[in-house]
Amino acid sequence: MTANAEILSYTESKQTQWRSWLIVAALVYLLLAAVGAIGDGFKTATGGNARELFAFATNPVIALIVGVVATALIQSSSTVTSIIVGMVAGGLPLGIAIPLAMGANIGTSLTSTIVSLGHVRNGEEFRRAFSAATVHDSFNLLAVGILLPLELLFHPLEIASQAVAALLVGDANLSMKDVNFMKVLLSPANDVLAGAVSWLPTLWSGVALIVIGIAAIVFSVTTIGKVLRRVMVGRAKEIMHSAVGRGPLSGMLSGGIITVAVQSSSTTTALIVPLAGTGVFTLRQVYPFTLGANLGTTVTALLAATAISGPTAVLALQIALIHLSFNILAILIIYGLPWLRPLPIVIAEGLADLAQRNRLFVLAYILGVFFVIPLLALAVIELF
Repeated sequence: MTANAEILSYTESKQTQWRSWLIVAALVYLLLAAVGAIGDGFKTATGGNARELFAFATNPVIALIVGVVATALIQSSSTVTSIIVGMVAGGLPLGIAIPLAMGANIGTSLTSTIVSLGHVRNGEEFRRAFSAATVHDSFNLLAVGILLPLELLFHPLEIASQAVAALLVGDANLSMKDVNFMKVLLSPANDVLAGAVSWLPTLWSGVALIVIGIAAIVFSVTTIGKVLRRVMVGRAKEIMHSAVGRGPLSGMLSGGIITVAVQSSSTTTALIVPLAGTGVFTLRQVYPFTLGANLGTTVTALLAATAISGPTAVLALQIALIHLSFNILAILIIYGLPWLRPLPIVIAEGLADLAQRNRLFVLAYILGVFFVIPLLALAVIELF
C-alpha cells in the first residue's frame, strides 16, 4: 500500500468514526426525548393520577416478575430501566418501580446463557461457558433474594437515594424549571411528539405518547449498542485481555468500562462467555467482570433521568440512583463477605454439571427461570 493510500484509508477511518459518534449523539438525544414522552404520556393518560392506575400492583412480587419477563423478552436492562425512569416521572410509585428495576437485573442475564449454547457440542467447553454465563444469573438472583426483603422492610435504598437525589437536583431545579438546560434542549422534540398525537382524545394521546416513547427507547438503545459495538468492541477485547486477569477490582473496572462504552451489559457478558468456554479466563476471573457489567448498565438510567425536569425530577433521579445503589450494595454484601462470595460460583458450577450431563436441562433452565416460573408465580398470586 502506498503512502497516499494509507493516508486516504486513515482519513476515511477517522471520518467513519466521527459519523458514528454523531449518530450516537443523535440517538442519545432521541433516548432522552423518549423518556420525557413516557412521563408526559402517563400524566396525560391518567390526568396526574398514575398512582391509582398502578394500585393493582401493590404486591412487589408482581412488579419483580414483570421486570424479569420484560427484560428477558427485550434483552436490554438499559431499555427497561429507562422506561421505568419515564414511568416514575409520570407517577409510577417507587414501591413498584424498585422491584421492577431489580427484575431487570435478573432478566438481562439471559443473553449470556444463550451465548453459552455456542459451545454445546464440546462437553468441557460447554461446561466452562455455561458456568461463566450462569454465575451472572446466580449473583443477580441472590442479590434480589437478599436485598428485596430488606428494602420492603426497612427501605434503605429508597431513603438513601432520596437524600442524594435531593442534593443533586436541589431546590434550584424545581424553582427554576423554566431555565432548566435539559428542558430547553429537549423542548423541540417534546413539542413535535406532543403535536403528532394532539388530534387524539386526551386519554389516547397519552397512551400514544407512551407507546411512541417505549418504541423510541427500544430503537435508540438497540441502535446505540450496534454503533458503539462497531466502534468499540475491538478496544473492549483489548481491555478485557489486559485487565480481567489482574484481579477482582481490575475485572470489575474493566466490566464496568466496557459496558458503559457499548451501552449493553448483555454485550459485555456475551463477549466474556466464549473466552471462558475456550479456557482463556477462569470462572473466578469472569465472576467480578460480570459484576462490573451490572454497575456499567446503570449509567443509561442515570442519563435518562436528566431528561426529567420540574417536581418529578427528584423521583426520576431517585429510581436511577436506586438501581445503581442496589448493584453497589449487592457487590458489597455478596462479594464483600467471604462466606457469601463463593456461593454464585458454587451454584453456577452445579448448574453447569447438570447441563453437561443432559442438554435438555439447558432448555428447562432458560424457560423455567426467565419465563415459566415467573409467569406461574404471577398466575398463583392473581388467583389468591
